[in-house]
Amino acid sequence: MYAIVEIAGQQFKIEKGRTIFTNRLEGDVDAALVFDKVLLTDDGGTIQIGAPGIDGVSVNATILEHLKGEKVIVFKKKRRKGYKKKNGHRQYLTKIRIDDIVI
Repeated sequence: MYAIVEIAGQQFKIEKGRTIFTNRLEGDVDAALVFDKVLLTDDGGTIQIGAPGIDGVSVNATILEHLKGEKVIVFKKKRRKGYKKKNGHRQYLTKIRIDDIVI
C-alpha cells in the first residue's frame, strides 16, 4: 500500500514505516502530524485518484528530528572581468516517519 501526498508544497510517494526528508515543518520532535492532501492511493491494486484530493483519506506521521542538509556552493564568475563571488547555502529540513495511511 502506498500513497502520493503533498507535504509543504512537494509531492512524495510514501509507505507505512518509511522516513522522508521535507522542508522544515512546524512542530516539536516526537509531535504527531496529519496530512490530508492525499492525491493518489494504491491498496493492493485498487487505485483511487483524487481531483485534486481524495476525501476521507489521511496520513499520520511523526517528526523525528530537525536538521540541515548538505552544503551547496554557489559560484558566480565573469571571465576577464575579475568578478568572482562564492556563496554557500544549507537547507533546513525535517525528518519524518510515516506511521499510518488511513483510508
